Amino acid sequence: MYERKIIPNLNCGLDLIGEVLYGKWKIRLLWFIDQGYKRPSELQRKIPDASRRVLNIQLKELEDHELIAKKIYPVVPPKVEYSLTEFGKTLIPVISALGSWGDENEDRLREVILKKWGNT
Repeated sequence: MYERKIIPNLNCGLDLIGEVLYGKWKIRLLWFIDQGYKRPSELQRKIPDASRRVLNIQLKELEDHELIAKKIYPVVPPKVEYSLTEFGKTLIPVISALGSWGDENEDRLREVILKKWGNT
């Protein structure tokens, strides 16, 4: 697995949040865990474009950043559930605001994104 060799630039809040939330699926993972999807298989179904490996890596990073907690139940087969920490719950209003902005600007955003692919 890739290991960073250079200490990240952490001089402002945007640098910090970028470091914690960088990853294609992290915001969605936080949102879906908050919505009650707690098992890895449930999260995989909610984000079918992501590989299980990538989701596991990003879940581990969210856990390392203390945004989610992982609970392993002592059963066979093993049962794992994720939940937001109190710290992680503080991000939900921010994610909600970003989602609302995306919904309000959906047509324009879709147009500028698809322009890159020549689909307009």
